[in-house]
Amino acid sequence: MTEHKILFHSASYSRLTEGCRALTALMYPFRYTHVYIPLLPAALVEVLSTPTPFIMGVHSSLKHEVTELMDVIVADLDGGSIMVPDGVSLSLLPEPLLSQTQDALSLVLQPELSCADYAFPPLATRAPHSPMLDKELRAVFMRTFAQLLQGYRSCLTLIRIHPKPVITFHKLS
Repeated sequence: MTEHKILFHSASYSRLTEGCRALTALMYPFRYTHVYIPLLPAALVEVLSTPTPFIMGVHSSLKHEVTELMDVIVADLDGGSIMVPDGVSLSLLPEPLLSQTQDALSLVLQPELSCADYAFPPLATRAPHSPMLDKELRAVFMRTFAQLLQGYRSCLTLIRIHPKPVITFHKLS
């Protein structure tokens, strides 16, 4: 959403497609409108030097060609690491929204934290159920987007001089 170049690499083609799809799914209700290629063929690896934002996936056999890219965020799906180049600056969410989102994600991913301070914890904490976990993660991001974008309508102006009304932003909030 911040219009960066994001590249996934893995030895598993299914992990590449799932990783790319998961990233775009977390943007819901927004849509990713830039270049999206979950499986980039080796013959087209020069496409990675494009100036436009993208989400792409390449096989790990091309990892050495990927390390030369200066403005691409590279996620290793096999090793579980993310490499952000020095020239790329990632902006964080404003506080307290960042802390609230991190706390909500912690409780979804580690539900045992919700009762960690109890003197007598419940006998069983619920085990993460895969479809439910997916819905809870998406709900956290939807709530974050809703809080981040609340009040956007006060920044819009409706112009009626065209055959169809045009909506423009008239100020920054």
